[in-house]
Amino acid sequence: MNKALKILCHIVLIALCVFLAWRIVASVMEPVNFNKEKDARQAVAVQRLKDIRTLQEAYKSVNGKFTADFDSLAMFYNTGKMEIVMQVGSMDDSLAVANTEALKKKNRRITPQEMYARYQAGENLVFSIKNEIPVRDTVFHSRPDFVIDSLRYIPFSGGQEVEMDAVVKTVSGVQVPLFEAKMPYKKLLKGMDNQLRINLDAERRAANSYEGLQVGSISAPNNNAGNWE
Repeated sequence: MNKALKILCHIVLIALCVFLAWRIVASVMEPVNFNKEKDARQAVAVQRLKDIRTLQEAYKSVNGKFTADFDSLAMFYNTGKMEIVMQVGSMDDSLAVANTEALKKKNRRITPQEMYARYQAGENLVFSIKNEIPVRDTVFHSRPDFVIDSLRYIPFSGGQEVEMDAVVKTVSGVQVPLFEAKMPYKKLLKGMDNQLRINLDAERRAANSYEGLQVGSISAPNNNAGNWE
């Protein structure tokens, strides 16, 4: 074997070794990178499902049931109002408590609105009063980045919608409003390694778990828990 051929063989062997080493590293890193990207996407998705739960629970507090319609949730957020109970004064203020008890004994029909007028006039009182305020001033008011129109979409899915449903179910003889919102991995992990995603779905099925992220359940009451909690 001449010198040139030996050099060529050495180069081919080195290239083959580099290629095999790269394939080994790549095969090891594929699931690592997959899980890293999955966790990043899940963090965004979980926050969105939490937001759906928050708004659904606010909707139910006003309407007595949940909704399966994102348009109804958006309208509720944009134009709806909620009744809140506000405490005026402090129960730790013994003088305010005494003044309030004396006022109620003197005028048993006095309304919270009348008491509030007296409070504004300077009387030292303590009481609760109901007030209606816009939903958007109560829910997510500290989230300047919150966008109601994005709530219906599964992140990273290319615009596919969250699978949401709501029912009223009889549980132990009692009518119970229930809702659920789902993001299947097939949509949430769109564009990622399909075989690793299929493997993940199979693992979830084997564990009798939903193949994705879910909050709430229309099958049975679960206190609107998320399956990541």
